[in-house]
Amino acid sequence: MLFDIYGELLTNHQQSVYLDLVESDMSLSEIADKHGITRQGAHDLIKRCDKILSDYESKLGLLGRFLKMQGQIDELRQLADSLPSDGESGRVGIRIREILDSMEEEI
Repeated sequence: MLFDIYGELLTNHQQSVYLDLVESDMSLSEIADKHGITRQGAHDLIKRCDKILSDYESKLGLLGRFLKMQGQIDELRQLADSLPSDGESGRVGIRIREILDSMEEEI
């Protein structure tokens, strides 16, 4: 998830190597061959990327905020679902769910 949030802040080379690891599930040897680096170089680059991404999160906290907001949205959705489905409460519950759906799309 850190890569999804902060990956654009890595260099193109770092992004490419990291994507090969996490999305393509390539081994260090395969990554090294593809990028013309040593296996140790691939390992070091991935560790450096992990540290960079972790440092961004420790300074900016976007993933933590996202997870907190997602938890709050889930809690509000449960509360809206517990409202009676008829009358004014039903309309309020529907509107709350619409707003929550919109919020989830934004985050």
